[in-house]
Amino acid sequence: MVEIVSFRNKEVEISGHLHLPENFSEEREYPALVGIHPAGGVKEQTIGSYAERLAEHGFVTVVYDSSYQGASGGEPRLLEDPTNRVEDARCAADFLTTLPFVDSERMGVFGICAGGGYAISVAQTERRFKAVATVSAAPMGEGSRGFLGHLSPVAEQIGALEMVAAQRTAEARGAEPVYAPFVPETLEEINEDTPDLLREGYDYYRTPRGQHPNSKGRFLLTSMDKMFAFSAFDQIPELLTQPMLLIAGSKADTKVFSDQAYELSKGPKELFVIDGATHIALYDVPEYVDQAIPKMVEFFAVL
Repeated sequence: MVEIVSFRNKEVEISGHLHLPENFSEEREYPALVGIHPAGGVKEQTIGSYAERLAEHGFVTVVYDSSYQGASGGEPRLLEDPTNRVEDARCAADFLTTLPFVDSERMGVFGICAGGGYAISVAQTERRFKAVATVSAAPMGEGSRGFLGHLSPVAEQIGALEMVAAQRTAEARGAEPVYAPFVPETLEEINEDTPDLLREGYDYYRTPRGQHPNSKGRFLLTSMDKMFAFSAFDQIPELLTQPMLLIAGSKADTKVFSDQAYELSKGPKELFVIDGATHIALYDVPEYVDQAIPKMVEFFAVL
């Protein structure tokens, strides 16, 4: 059962879906989860599929479109602001605590792709989340300053920031916004050198496999300074003391990020590697999702 819900992050109204367990009763108290979607994604895609499956196992689960994206409010549109994305997750926790059938002492958070990075980030300072799980985690800050675990030369990073600065000035003087794609926008952009993440990202976001009219697959170029300033992993050793589950495919080109988070953590942790899976395969390929879900159900039993 799914209910359409909304809550607020300051002045922005957030559009969400609340997935309820089978045989749901308002007379009971349930453990609850917040699910965070990938960059460029929306609640109706992979994060919603995971939420539906987790609700079948007894978890009240809320997923939502991030501020400035999807069906949620906020201007400018398609802003990817990591700090605000983390705050969205806190506000989702606020929302869950207002529901009489949610046990606010038994809440967890999970995320897919960039949502996994945001889940790790919010868990470091949001103590209402008692456990955190990720699927194909890809931290937006670390990812933007390099590519797939390889840090870009400082000169290149500064060059990108100079470009953003020039664009901000242009927009302040009346120029139109500029957008950058998260994944290739046409099949012609893909060749034999295209990483699996981007090749499969096109297949998921740009074809009927996973596309959704609210998922534009691009972000406002002036988001980049905020991405560069953000780190999802900086406080893991000191502040992430809750149990952490990292699910990654053995063939995922983003597995490096799950490896990094695992090494940084000094708390309870598990790296669950699904043989043969790529980054995007864990979004919707039954062979692999059917391994991820039982592992998450087992993990969140700690709540």
